[in-house]
Amino acid sequence: MSLRAGLYGRGLLPSWEPAALTVSVGNIGWGGTGKTPVAGWLLGWAEARGMGALLLTRGYKARPVTYPYLVKPGALAEEAGDEPLMLATMHRKAHVVVDPDRTRGGRWAMKQFHPGLVVLDDGFQHMAVKRHLNLVLLRPQDLADQWNRVIPAGSWREPVSALKRADAFMIKTGPNGFARLAPFIKERLERYRKPVFSFQIQPVGVRHVLHGNADSGFGGAPYLLVTGVGEPAQVKRTATNFFGYPPVKHMVFRDHHAYTKADVLDMQATARRLGCDAILCTPKDAVKLGPMCSEEFWQFDLRLDFGPSSFGSGSPFNTWWNRRFDAFNLRRTDALEDEERARAAQDDTQPDPQPVAADERPTNGEK
Repeated sequence: MSLRAGLYGRGLLPSWEPAALTVSVGNIGWGGTGKTPVAGWLLGWAEARGMGALLLTRGYKARPVTYPYLVKPGALAEEAGDEPLMLATMHRKAHVVVDPDRTRGGRWAMKQFHPGLVVLDDGFQHMAVKRHLNLVLLRPQDLADQWNRVIPAGSWREPVSALKRADAFMIKTGPNGFARLAPFIKERLERYRKPVFSFQIQPVGVRHVLHGNADSGFGGAPYLLVTGVGEPAQVKRTATNFFGYPPVKHMVFRDHHAYTKADVLDMQATARRLGCDAILCTPKDAVKLGPMCSEEFWQFDLRLDFGPSSFGSGSPFNTWWNRRFDAFNLRRTDALEDEERARAAQDDTQPDPQPVAADERPTNGEK
């Protein structure tokens, strides 16, 4: 991985730069860092500004018929992949493109849609597409017992030297957790002189999978929790804290599990046996379960909240992001104006073509 990064850094391996601000949302280790919610926030931010946004993803376990594949709401999860389908469903004005060759998918999408923002999903190790910002997401344990523990010793994909490519760090933890991590942040991240932000994925209620109706909760009634995500224990803690009581049972499936009708029948039978009128899942699970769901199925209604940081006076990520995006656009505008002036100056120095007399024009056969 270090050798590969060095070859890209020296330009010895080819890379392509999109003609729009390109931000990578990635991590140093495996899963559970909140990449998909952060990528979704960026798509929503662009939509709020009236700006076209493009998300490029390899689409883990996606099996479309052809590439590039533009994900649309209502697509089959097995074709689009669960996370791309979830993002396309939640952000209908964005363009979510699945292609393991993200240069190919990106070139195609830039010609088709001319977006003002490009988001590279899980892009920290994907260097064939140049990015202007690298957001590196970390779990609290990445700063503690998992620090620099590269596979197979731990969960990291690259050694600690890779973190020098980061433009900002984002830690999925609340304000109290961020305060407890302060000694680790100072010891291990301060050397990079990059801002460190905190964020949380907070439930604000539940939403019916079939009808989309929102509710504040289950009114103290028992519920069955079903997850097929990278950090199932974290989802259970979130549910317990939000409702004030735990699920009667937690049915855990592997991350990116492809649910079957037999799985759904098992969930329904388990809920009836335990006296649960509600079956709760995550939005990532809901896009795969949706066509098979019955009235008992609900999903979390989630919101991404930004907390304290090491930036300025503790300003949150969205403040920093707005400044960086505006500064990039100013630099890009200045660069384009400089290029235009250089072209105009070059045109002015070229001599005007001289008229050619009739008897000097080439005859047939002359060149």
